[in-house]
This record gives sequence, C-alpha cells and structure tokens, in this order.
Amino acid sequence: MLVAYDGSGFHGFAAQPGQRTVAGVLSEAIQRVTRQPAELTCAGRTDRGVHAWGQVVSVDLPASVDLDSLRRSLVKLCGPAIVVREVGLAAPDFDARFSATGRTYRYTVLNRDVPDPFLAATTWHVPVPLDLELLTLACDPFLGEHDFSAFCRRPKVAPDGEPVSLVRRVRRAVWTDLGDDRLRFEIEANAFCHQMVRSIVGTIVAAGHSQVKAGDIRSILRTGDRSAAAPIAPPEGLCLWHVSY
Repeated sequence: MLVAYDGSGFHGFAAQPGQRTVAGVLSEAIQRVTRQPAELTCAGRTDRGVHAWGQVVSVDLPASVDLDSLRRSLVKLCGPAIVVREVGLAAPDFDARFSATGRTYRYTVLNRDVPDPFLAATTWHVPVPLDLELLTLACDPFLGEHDFSAFCRRPKVAPDGEPVSLVRRVRRAVWTDLGDDRLRFEIEANAFCHQMVRSIVGTIVAAGHSQVKAGDIRSILRTGDRSAAAPIAPPEGLCLWHVSY
C-alpha cells in the first residue's frame, strides 16, 4: 500500500498501547474490512507529528480480498487524515522495510517574520532571515557515508549485545526556494536513523543564519557527540516523501 497521512493528530506511525497512531488506525480499518488480523510493516516509522506522502506499507491478506474495494473502503474509514493512495500485489518475499533501497524526506521552512496559521501544521516557522547559499554549503558535509551518531537519537543496544550501527549513506541533500518565503530541504539516503533528518535540518538552519559555520559540520560529524549539533528541528515540517525499491 502507498499511504499518505497528516501526522498532526497521531503519536507517530508505529502502534503503541493507549496512543492514537497511524498503524493502529490503519490496521484496525483493514481488519474491519477484511475481517482478518492485519500486521503492518512500514518503510520508515515516522515520529509524532511527522507527515508522509509516500509511505509504503506491506501486509499479508487473503487472496480473495478485492484490492480496489479495499482501497476505497480504507479511504472512507481513515480519510482525510490517512489516505491509501494505491494498493497492489507484491512478491511473496517483499517487505516494505527491508526491501527498500532508499528513502527521501522533505522538510519545509517558512522563513518570514509573521507565521501563517494555515501552514503551521506542515512547516517550521523560522523568523530569522536565512541565507540560501549558506544552507546549500552546509549540505555538502553530509553527502556520502558517515557515522551519524552526532545527528541521531542513540538506539538501544541490539538483542545480541552489539552496538547498533548509525552509519548511513546520504546520496542527495538540496535546498530549493519555493517562493512565498518557503524553503524546502530534500534529502535521500539508503536509510535514516531516529531523528536524523530533523537533527540535520536543525544544524543546517543554524548555519543558514551564521549561528554554525558550514565548515564546522564535518567536525561535528566526527565527534559522534549529539550535544555538538544544533537543537533538532520540530516535526511539523517533515514529510516522508518517497521510498525506492
């Protein structure tokens, strides 16, 4: 399933007891339609308040399920906050998470003095003027394969006791001026660790108004110390845009 959602009213994607989550609402709707338990696997578990346009979800269902009818029913049950854009058959060994070869996120900044109430749920309002050239320069250090410990929330130790690797390969990181005081950051990597995009955006935005020097970012990466990076950006501006397979 290709799924889009407004994350404002959800406690992230992953199901959590006592919390309203995207997976919880979607799986409940699937079970209601198919009368079968639905265990969902997603391409990337978004945090509370984070949105998605191209989230990919895999689920095992009986072969008798009519997919077009299922999609229409899910849109009625879950929309407009959650919209199932497409439903299709996948190979037996397909896994939305482990079959993915890359993810693309977009982050939108509203860079003007006065906030916009109609954009508050999908942008980060930054009143300090940002220099697009400085934002662009600050992207370069992130390209390539790095240990992103300084830009990730450190995970728990793996079940076998080995530390979890935070090495990721960033393939593309660009800023675009959308006009009307909106700036969009787009980043693609083979995978992302927890809060990585928001941490990167927070530091790049700090560089965009000279609070952090673009040349210092390589040093921050090498430290592996999260406290060396700028505070993370808020979740509202972040959207999981596309997943590659």
